[in-house]
Amino acid sequence: MRSAAALRIFLFGVALAWPVAGSTQATSPAAGPQRALPLDQLRSGSSFMSSDLRAMQADDFANPAMLWAERGAAAWARPVGAAGRSCASCHQDAQMSMRGVAARYPRFDTGTKTLVNLEGRVNLCRTAQQGAAALAYESEELLALTAHIARASRGSPLAVRIDGPAQEHFERGRILFSTRIGQMNLACMHCHDWNAGRRLLSETISQGHPNAYPAYRLEWQSTGSLHRRLRACFFGVRAEMPLPGAPELVDLELFLMWRAQGLPIESPGVRR
Repeated sequence: MRSAAALRIFLFGVALAWPVAGSTQATSPAAGPQRALPLDQLRSGSSFMSSDLRAMQADDFANPAMLWAERGAAAWARPVGAAGRSCASCHQDAQMSMRGVAARYPRFDTGTKTLVNLEGRVNLCRTAQQGAAALAYESEELLALTAHIARASRGSPLAVRIDGPAQEHFERGRILFSTRIGQMNLACMHCHDWNAGRRLLSETISQGHPNAYPAYRLEWQSTGSLHRRLRACFFGVRAEMPLPGAPELVDLELFLMWRAQGLPIESPGVRR
């Protein structure tokens, strides 16, 4: 693939000299983790885009991802499952009841004793409260529902919890972010910490923040989840791709949400 080859040419020589390192982004658990990036240096992925794409994202009539959000609004009100309940049956208007919710996920679920992201929370509600089957990752209905829910949190700053039972998941995500993987022997930090702002062919490497997902990507000509984007990165460095919703991707998602803490939710976003 052209992008993979370009990435290897751009980074391979210097990557060999970089430390494998755990990371300098966290101190001891007793002291608690420090910010990965100073708040005044945080830059959303939208700030790396052209003015045309930023305008597309900001205009609800021009933003293609809003089509999914509108489908999600219809799905939110539609009764499903053996219980014959809709999401609105419990939560009423999502734009009121779901305000800020997307900014707090992933989070540890005490019922299942697992870390769940927004997609996982939707599916837990479906199976436990509605008596309906869980929705497949990247299915149109799950993307629509998460886009609709995330839309209610637009402007809310990311604020996940990484204490208590979530701490071990956060640590696993932090380690994955800084671990070399794939045939290219690269870690997430090599692009998004070390080379953010540099050019890769026609692209500018962003800081790798997740605050716009679900997002419409022009290269996909569709809306996709954060896990779809993460798996594309695994593919780009020629590593084995975890399945969407895999625990290691949810752990990484928690770390990324913490790393971007303070950035506002932009979902449903637009990305190139």
